[in-house]
Amino acid sequence: MLLMEWNEGMSVGVKAMDDDHKKLFEILNELNVGIVAGEDRKVLGFVLERLIQHTKDHLAREERLLAQAGFPDAEDHHKEHDLLIGKALIAQANFRMGSSAMLSAEVMLFLNDWLSSHILGSDKDYGPFLNSKGIV
Repeated sequence: MLLMEWNEGMSVGVKAMDDDHKKLFEILNELNVGIVAGEDRKVLGFVLERLIQHTKDHLAREERLLAQAGFPDAEDHHKEHDLLIGKALIAQANFRMGSSAMLSAEVMLFLNDWLSSHILGSDKDYGPFLNSKGIV
């Protein structure tokens, strides 16, 4: 069961960022499928680690790109990223300590909702700005 599906309406107009977002969806869906299928904790932990690492890598790339282009809302955008990473790291710590609630539907829905609203909200805001700077 897919938690999130990419569609062209989610494109921010910057290929590298769109590709990163697609990969985030793919890993989040892989984690959701593993949870639903009752995968072993070790497998889920590995997928969760990949999700967090890809998220960190993506957010760092995005923030560098925004800073280099002089995006006026870069600081606010960074704060939104900090919120996601903070919650993801808390979830990972809880999971490592054995908390089964860590990968609850509530956590997965938070990740789904945050990604969707962030991409369709603030990420969509930077697309035209970056495009105007020749970044596509």
